[in-house]
Amino acid sequence: MTTLNDRPNTALLVVDVQNGVVADAHERDAVVANVAALVDKARAAEIPVVWVQHSGEGLEKGSAEWALVPELTPSPAEPLIEKSYGDSFEDTTLESVLADLKVGHLVVSGAQTDACIRSTLHGAFARGYDATLVSDAHTTEDLTKWGAPSPAQVIAHTNLYWGHQTAPGRTAGTVVTEEVAFKTGV
Repeated sequence: MTTLNDRPNTALLVVDVQNGVVADAHERDAVVANVAALVDKARAAEIPVVWVQHSGEGLEKGSAEWALVPELTPSPAEPLIEKSYGDSFEDTTLESVLADLKVGHLVVSGAQTDACIRSTLHGAFARGYDATLVSDAHTTEDLTKWGAPSPAQVIAHTNLYWGHQTAPGRTAGTVVTEEVAFKTGV
């Protein structure tokens, strides 16, 4: 379990599911549908949903590219964390929001697998959080022209290594959307 004291709760973290981030993403529609299903499950179980939104080159705050995809609508009561680095914890209010919610376990979804998802998973784990990656609810764009593996390979590799991630006092792993079962109030 988490190495953070008095943090028994779980939260769903939705990272960068923005128009400009997922426009050309691998299996975009299926991944967005899985994220939407996770949001519905979390809300039904009264699990906090925490949204993360990236700003930067090509994602100017307030632009159409910066906006979350139309299929996903945060509730006004759900925290929205604005970031400008890959790790959703870096120079943001995410840690204080999670502390206030007594969250020690994150269920992670979103984009991009090979950037903000990996950075946030590692950032969470290094900070003492348990971190579960939803294996069919994250995606990336095709970066093969710059020497990267195909998006399907990037996603598969991330799922493989995160499924075997270990550290003292913390848990990691992967789960498919269908098998995510949030417990009410935890």
